[in-house]
Amino acid sequence: MKIELEDFHEDIIGKAMRGLGVGKSEMAMRTGSERSDIEAILSGGVNESLICLMADELNLDKDKLLRSARKEWCPALIKVKALKQFNLPFGGMHVNAYLVWDEFTRKAWIFDTGPAAEPINEFIEMKNLEIDAIFLTHTHHDHIACLDDLKQKTRNPPVFVHKLEALVNCNSITEGFKHSCDSLSLEAVHTHGHSIGGTTFLLQRKNENIAFVGDAIFAGSMGGGMISYKGALRTNREKIMTLPEEVILCPGHGPISTIEQEKKNNPFFPEH
Repeated sequence: MKIELEDFHEDIIGKAMRGLGVGKSEMAMRTGSERSDIEAILSGGVNESLICLMADELNLDKDKLLRSARKEWCPALIKVKALKQFNLPFGGMHVNAYLVWDEFTRKAWIFDTGPAAEPINEFIEMKNLEIDAIFLTHTHHDHIACLDDLKQKTRNPPVFVHKLEALVNCNSITEGFKHSCDSLSLEAVHTHGHSIGGTTFLLQRKNENIAFVGDAIFAGSMGGGMISYKGALRTNREKIMTLPEEVILCPGHGPISTIEQEKKNNPFFPEH
């Protein structure tokens, strides 16, 4: 099933403007345009010359941003064995949860729960999986809404979350935390900015490397800098975009991507 991109040019520009504290009137002044022109862009309008001017003011890659405005790019469909993405409706949006498992022992991990336990639990039962642990990239409600229900349905496995977003009856972790189960192993990396305890889980399995990034990065975009836009950009650059190009990225919203595809198509990283 093809999953649509979470963000297009209007969302990307809006996140950058909010993150840098640039209002509509100021952006109009900087670009020699009218406030109404800026509002039109932020509502999804396409004025390519103005988009390029705004990209320069916001340190966004103008060519990548134009591809977003033209809707020319979406990551190629990535199929990974023993990995299931659940794209679950929540209000007016969709949220991702993930299952990954050892094909021989059937031991499995859950990354975020999303808002609905039933689809995940039905898949677990269908595949005869045993949940070893649940890992939370952050604790925004859309990502953990069914945590208690899913824990109960899966025999109360341990739940791991960064200590800055500690939850009752969950295990608090910090950067460098490691966990393994059969062929699965992971390490936690603190990728704050969207949330104070945002965590990326770097999973290794045989010759595969998968990063469960939560809302740190989306395909062609990133989560808003709700705690710190500059901090989010910095940790994304230092801890995610430096990973090998073949690393698979599993975001909290939108389709799965890779480091290679994000270097080529994500407007927030003009250095690539």
